[in-house]
Amino acid sequence: MDSKKKEKEKEKEKDVVVYEKDIDMAGASRGVWLVKVPKYISSRWDKCPGNITAGQLNIIKVQGQKPQVKLTLSEAIMCLQEKGEEPIPKEHGLIVSTITSQTLGVFSQNTSPASSNSPMETEKISFEGKVVQKLECRPTANASYMKLKRDCLIKAAQPTRIVKQLDRVVQSYKPISEHKHNKEFEEKKKAEGKKARDDKGKVMDMLFAAFEKHQYYNIKDLVKITNQPVTYLKEILKDVCVYNLKNPHKNMWELKPEYRHYKEEDKD
Repeated sequence: MDSKKKEKEKEKEKDVVVYEKDIDMAGASRGVWLVKVPKYISSRWDKCPGNITAGQLNIIKVQGQKPQVKLTLSEAIMCLQEKGEEPIPKEHGLIVSTITSQTLGVFSQNTSPASSNSPMETEKISFEGKVVQKLECRPTANASYMKLKRDCLIKAAQPTRIVKQLDRVVQSYKPISEHKHNKEFEEKKKAEGKKARDDKGKVMDMLFAAFEKHQYYNIKDLVKITNQPVTYLKEILKDVCVYNLKNPHKNMWELKPEYRHYKEEDKD
């Protein structure tokens, strides 16, 4: 039993992740670039494994001008093309802009797997560097890129829901002419029959008997007690009762003062 408990405890420890409190600041003095790339490039980079070259960065410095930066995607990235997908541009220019009003940094999170020395996974956060420049990746506006953008706009304009004509009867979507709860209501209504108007005196006797038990009633309870139509019952209630419009007995009926004969409590 003890060995099984120990095994369960070890399994629980494997699922626990320990986060180191200290941040690795070895790259605090390093300057990094923050590059904004199009969605089609980021999706290709997500697909590629980590052991291939993503692309090549070329920096051309001209005296008296800003350096020209170009990104050339590798052939391995260009080959990651799915069926029906348009080819993406290979050459891209990078527009460089400096950061003045913001302080940005890049952090990374590394996971150390469990080992014999440490049975639990360890998460370590490192500071990779301070962002010194922002770059925006822009493709060359050639015919292939224009075709790619046109296809993206067409796909985005397509509705997510479309009307489809059915060539056969689908039982799961077949409408129901009469629902179950409607049938039950009609059968109950037929079984009870139509409420007939009783003699006014008889209805008043039932009302007086009810008000001897309680001082206040709502219309639904009185309909159940007398089994009379609502309109007919209200006509009688207006003669012998008062309808309260204020709290604490709002929307309740009570007998008029001349019909009230409540027994007073015996005084010692």
